[in-house]
Amino acid sequence: MSNEEKISAAQKMIGDFAPKLVEYTDNVLFGDVWEGKELSPRERSLITVAALVVGEHSGQLKYHLGRAKDNGLTEAELVGVITHLAFYAGWPRAMTAIMIAKEMFESKQ
Repeated sequence: MSNEEKISAAQKMIGDFAPKLVEYTDNVLFGDVWEGKELSPRERSLITVAALVVGEHSGQLKYHLGRAKDNGLTEAELVGVITHLAFYAGWPRAMTAIMIAKEMFESKQ
């Protein structure tokens, strides 16, 4: 594996600026937390997308929608999750999330 392949996305984006945050992101969040055996990657993605929609964290949503698809969730399931959350998290949050999903899914085709 080359050095370029070992560099995480977080390292590329902010490694020089916030190295400790990158270390936590790579080693704790995407290491310990995402690699835990209690939940499948698919379940973790479903939970993460829901949490991002509910918390209005649209800056992270596009990445995690892609990760959710990589972890086995379909576009229809993700649209269903966002639609379902409209009634629990609020219409504006769901509309923001669905527009991000639409843009992301259309750009991947």
